[in-house]
Amino acid sequence: MGAFGHYLSGHFATFRLEFWSLFVGGVANGFLYGMIAVGYTLVYGVLRLINFAHSEIFMSGGFAGYFVMKALIGNSVPSGAATVFLIIVGIVVGGTAGALVATLLERVAYRPLRRRNAPKLAYLISAIGASYFLFNLAGKEFGRYSISMPQPYINHPVFHIFGAAVQLYYVVIFIAGVVMLFALDRVVATTKLGRSIRAVAQDAETASLMGVNIDRTIALTFIVGGALGGAAGFLFGLGTGVVYTMGFVPALKAFTAAVLGGIGNLRGAMIGGLLLGVVESLSVVFVQAAYIDVIAFGILVAVLLFRPTGILGERLGRAA
Repeated sequence: MGAFGHYLSGHFATFRLEFWSLFVGGVANGFLYGMIAVGYTLVYGVLRLINFAHSEIFMSGGFAGYFVMKALIGNSVPSGAATVFLIIVGIVVGGTAGALVATLLERVAYRPLRRRNAPKLAYLISAIGASYFLFNLAGKEFGRYSISMPQPYINHPVFHIFGAAVQLYYVVIFIAGVVMLFALDRVVATTKLGRSIRAVAQDAETASLMGVNIDRTIALTFIVGGALGGAAGFLFGLGTGVVYTMGFVPALKAFTAAVLGGIGNLRGAMIGGLLLGVVESLSVVFVQAAYIDVIAFGILVAVLLFRPTGILGERLGRAA
């Protein structure tokens, strides 16, 4: 093989390694987007509105995870079984914080409007106001600068895919994402709560006449979506740190994922999240890193223009 052949071979090997490294990172980001997007999809399914304060639910999970990691870890870097335990605790605490904030939002910002039959514009204004209130409150209480989260030993590679290292952090996101999204899909498809959510999503007035408690169903929907958003906030903060504005861009991209998959469709939110995560990650190879956000939001515009119902269409009101 000549010098040119060696050059091409080396260049291809470098490209392949970079491609698979970015692909793994894209799948991890996709699971996070999917977990956040589910919150948008659930709320849209039962109320026909976009909860623009969902970004602060995500942020609350990140800060809750930060404080519990700080209390449990301090300046040490635990490994082994302690790592697994700490990550599970962080996910539970982040999910709990997200569920609590979501419950507060539903009770304060949405339920009074629903009982007064307020127009949809009032819900939108209330959501934006709640979002600004919460992230400015977090900025005032926790500071305006990014804080690194104390973390267990999660950055070492567990295995390799075509030479690309897969870190424990990515494995944690894969497992957590698959377990939570699959569990939610089964809950909505097979349980009494799921039947109530689907009934309210399809026709709230008829569901009420059939004995479904509308307020309780909507509150539980916010809790479930908030729990997944808060857990995603912890996992995101574990890798990038926490800051009061941390929910803005991920939540916008998760909304893009929800629209891409089909707003109101749980499986669509999962698929949309994975597609968006992989596409924006691989754009580093095929376009430029500076265009990641441009491509992500360009996808949103394209979907709204050419297929506003998304890949799978709206489905929450029908049995899976």
